[in-house]
Amino acid sequence: MSAPDKNAWSAELFKLFADAGVTLFPFIPDAGNARLIELAAAHNETRPVLLTSEEEGVAVCAGADLVGERGVLCMQSSGVGNCPNFLSLVKGGDFPILMMVSMRGDFGEQNPWQYPMGQAVEPILHAMGVLTFVVERPEDLESATTAALSASGKGGQSAALILSQKFLGAKAF
Repeated sequence: MSAPDKNAWSAELFKLFADAGVTLFPFIPDAGNARLIELAAAHNETRPVLLTSEEEGVAVCAGADLVGERGVLCMQSSGVGNCPNFLSLVKGGDFPILMMVSMRGDFGEQNPWQYPMGQAVEPILHAMGVLTFVVERPEDLESATTAALSASGKGGQSAALILSQKFLGAKAF
């Protein structure tokens, strides 16, 4: 199975986020989110925010919520391990954080160093009270994104949209 066209799915995902009122895109640079961040930079009403570490994005999204804005933290799966302490604080503060996680360490992975964190992503997020919505096929993108947006919007929950390597395609070395 070949990965879907990055331009097409990134444009669809950006439209879903923008239509739901997401204006901030805090991110750590990654091949899985590069096109989405380019779209956010090119749009008049959205803004990418370059981070030095993933947990900063949790704080940016919580701050956005405090002022009535909405953000989506965009990161690779390995960055989820940097976030539990900050996620515990947003749980206490009742901030609904939205995340988009591009996976490594699952389907088709060739780098053995990626597997431990890849396997820990969902258990870590669940332990912090974050709901997860996994995209494995192109036809899952809209429904999973809509579910994550609803949960983190009117639902008041923290949610992570997880883009699996079945969807993204595994890196070849």
